[in-house]
Amino acid sequence: MVLCCAALCSHYVCAQSQVLGMEEMFRLADENSKSIQTYRTGKEAAVEALQAAKARRLPDITASVSASYWGNGRLWDRDFGNGMKIDMPHFGNNFSIEATQVIYAGGAISSGIALAELEQQLAELDWQKNRQEIRFLLAGYYLDLYKLDNQVKVLEHNLQLAEQVIANVRARREQGTALKNDITRYELQKETLKLQLARVQDARTILNHQLITTLHLPEGTEIKPDTALLNQAVSTLSEADWQRMATQTHIGLRQSQLNVKTHEQLVKQERANRFPQIALVAADHLDGPITIEVPVLDNNFNYWYVGVGVKYSFSSLFKNNRRLRQARLNMRRAQEQSDLAREQVENAVQAGYVNFLTAFTDLHTQEKSVRLADENYSVVSNRYANEMALLTDMLDAGNMKLSADLNLVNARINVIYHYYKMKYLTHTL
Repeated sequence: MVLCCAALCSHYVCAQSQVLGMEEMFRLADENSKSIQTYRTGKEAAVEALQAAKARRLPDITASVSASYWGNGRLWDRDFGNGMKIDMPHFGNNFSIEATQVIYAGGAISSGIALAELEQQLAELDWQKNRQEIRFLLAGYYLDLYKLDNQVKVLEHNLQLAEQVIANVRARREQGTALKNDITRYELQKETLKLQLARVQDARTILNHQLITTLHLPEGTEIKPDTALLNQAVSTLSEADWQRMATQTHIGLRQSQLNVKTHEQLVKQERANRFPQIALVAADHLDGPITIEVPVLDNNFNYWYVGVGVKYSFSSLFKNNRRLRQARLNMRRAQEQSDLAREQVENAVQAGYVNFLTAFTDLHTQEKSVRLADENYSVVSNRYANEMALLTDMLDAGNMKLSADLNLVNARINVIYHYYKMKYLTHTL
């Protein structure tokens, strides 16, 4: 008994219910979602890439030191006659330090930094876009969970009504005014309702598991949607307002615009290859022995210099033409893709807005349907109690009421869903 109680208690502790609001769910996703974490890491990497690009403005400083063993030399005439041995100092050393500061590179360094800045902004937008996608996915799960919970309530309520009708039919059968077949038919409807309830509960279990997995909540947590969700105010902006909002906040449009700027910088980089590179150079060398004299001088020789270095690749005049043309075509293609993205967003917002309005129409229709179904069920129930209606009329009225109740719940949640979809389409979720 102690072991059984412990097992039951541990199961109760594990299966904890948690009322979770939409905003709290979004906060947990920002903290725990692996997908969002991946893009957050990419954003941090882009910041480091920008710092690395800026570091190219700093001077290049190199230093080297070496020690070596020198063998004896050999000296000949020009016809390789009269060879003679040249004694060499056997220890050689070299130390050098050199600094180079680029002062002009045709804009290559500046465009490289600009590219890194654009890539950082793109990484930031990728992270924001992924957050919007995860939030919309979770909102869909959350509203489906809400819908399933309400379906459970409706089915349980209709099961209670079925039990009441069965009890009434049994009482009438005892009085001899009803047949056993009437009880059987309503028992069949009750079993059908039980099957529907089991399917809905199983679907809820699957959906709940997907939510807690994405949010990384403890295993066995049962999420309860906030019942105040349907009471929240739904913003009914005009289509022009939604379109204006999408133009300003849609991440895909901002990414396409940054993509155009990125290709502009790539064009500048290809053009920079046609210009010379100019750099300030300073160096100091300490070498020994001195081998330019014969016999060799066993001394250390130090010398230094400062100056200006110019480097120019003449091959860029005929090698970079195609690459520059390719970069310009890619820039034009990026602009065309940006225009196409704007059209696609405009179409998506327009379609979403029409569906949003349709959801309101559906809601008003379902509210009226529920009122009519309730009135019909009440009338048929009274007529059946007074033996003025058949059992099939009761079954039809019950099925009509069940369908109306479920459709009303779905219609209410669909309005919320399409509202969040409009926020997703404008990336303001």
